[in-house]
Amino acid sequence: MQQTIEVADDPDIRACKRKTIQVHQEDNVLVAIVPLDMDTLLDDYQPVLTLQQDIPAGHKIALVDIAKGQDVVKYGFSIGQATQDIKRGEHIHSHNLATKLDGSETYHYSNTALQTPIATQIPTFRGYVRKDGRVGIRNELWIVNTVGCVNQTAKRVADICRRDFADKADEFMAHTHPFGCSQLGDDLSNTRNLLSSLMLSPNAGGVLVIGLGCENNQLSKLIEETPEIDANRIRYFNSQEVEDEIEVSLEYIQELLTAMELDERTEVPISRLTLGMKCGGSDGFSGLTANAVVGRVTDLLTGYGGRVILTETPEMFGAEQVLMDRSDSLSTFEEIVKLVSDFKQYFIDNKQPIYENPSPGNKAGGLTTLEEKSLGAIQKGGQAVINEVIDYGQRASIGRGLTLLQAPGNDAVSSTALSAAGANIILFTTGRGTPLGFPVPTIKISSNSTIAHRKKHWIDFNAGQILDSDMDIDECAERLLEHIISVASGEKTNNEKNDNREIAIWKNGVTL
Repeated sequence: MQQTIEVADDPDIRACKRKTIQVHQEDNVLVAIVPLDMDTLLDDYQPVLTLQQDIPAGHKIALVDIAKGQDVVKYGFSIGQATQDIKRGEHIHSHNLATKLDGSETYHYSNTALQTPIATQIPTFRGYVRKDGRVGIRNELWIVNTVGCVNQTAKRVADICRRDFADKADEFMAHTHPFGCSQLGDDLSNTRNLLSSLMLSPNAGGVLVIGLGCENNQLSKLIEETPEIDANRIRYFNSQEVEDEIEVSLEYIQELLTAMELDERTEVPISRLTLGMKCGGSDGFSGLTANAVVGRVTDLLTGYGGRVILTETPEMFGAEQVLMDRSDSLSTFEEIVKLVSDFKQYFIDNKQPIYENPSPGNKAGGLTTLEEKSLGAIQKGGQAVINEVIDYGQRASIGRGLTLLQAPGNDAVSSTALSAAGANIILFTTGRGTPLGFPVPTIKISSNSTIAHRKKHWIDFNAGQILDSDMDIDECAERLLEHIISVASGEKTNNEKNDNREIAIWKNGVTL
């Protein structure tokens, strides 16, 4: 996990208009928006709240007296249990708050999910309508290799295309990786399924697949398991079977570019978009700003009839029942239970603790327990009804709803899985920032203004403005949606401008 930025002495944070925030009306804690010393009087609360200690930015303050053993509540849900009596105004963190999770949790089905009517006035964007009904936001040519042995071939071909055919496609991308050989069983299937789904991305107007010939991930098997792909938009060969693999690649690419010449952007409703949601390097503000804004976008898009994909299964631990309560059916509930249970078993099988979270950086930023971190993380899913659960490497359905995708929390692995699942755009929230980018345009959304100002070439949208302006979450979400529409219609994200795009595949088996 990434580390969290220290913001206590930053002038941008000191400029925040608010000192504290109560996230939910039922919370018994406040969150410090700025560093507070113990002489600070919080006169927004009655009676006036006097601090018992200095409070770092992003950390929690007891709003009421909390007895030992009592639940500490944030986001309207328990984030753990007080390990000692806590007085009003005291700092709440690892010294007096502990998780209630022990791995023995049970779940129940609650048939309370309510689907709201689809909005009548639906915004539009200009995208590429594909043969299978999906809509791409880019018309790129992707080079996918079956095995790491041909990585350099794929890179050389992409470089030549950028030089010689730059005006023929939005981009030429070589999706290189180190796998495809010496893999067995489910581990090999994961690689093959991920690559197969990636090849079907609507953002790819053409796909060239380069194999070697002797690898475990046989080219013929990969093509066989991708029957949905448009035959006019794919070419493939094994390098061992041709005299000059570069020459053959360029011949095939010219054929693909000829087919792509007919592609044009057309006006389509944003209900045809699929968004992937991801958070990286959370801080104490992530659940209050960036994740909350992204959650409102989830509600807006699904309200228009679009699809959103939420992943990072271990980031759901501690908050999974909240998601289960939004299942559209008993079968979906059971699939969520399996999603969570399978990932917990993955930890157990590898003799790792299930609840080794939050990270030291998260704790420095104010997050204390896994429940707190997870409740902040799942804010990205808004209040949308969950109507689909898919395994790693599978694709999400077209149409309205929230999909849960099985994948780990690792930024690169989960974001690649989102891309393969059909996301046109990834909304990536961050409290620290990262230059990392993925196969599809990635909108980096900062949780605080500090990182947005410091890393303008990384951050695309600043959700921290909620803290240092009069803007509320709903207005911020509307502005983010406007930016999403611009990106969907062709505006480049920073990861595209900086050419930061790569894939990472989940390696979960032995290597021969």
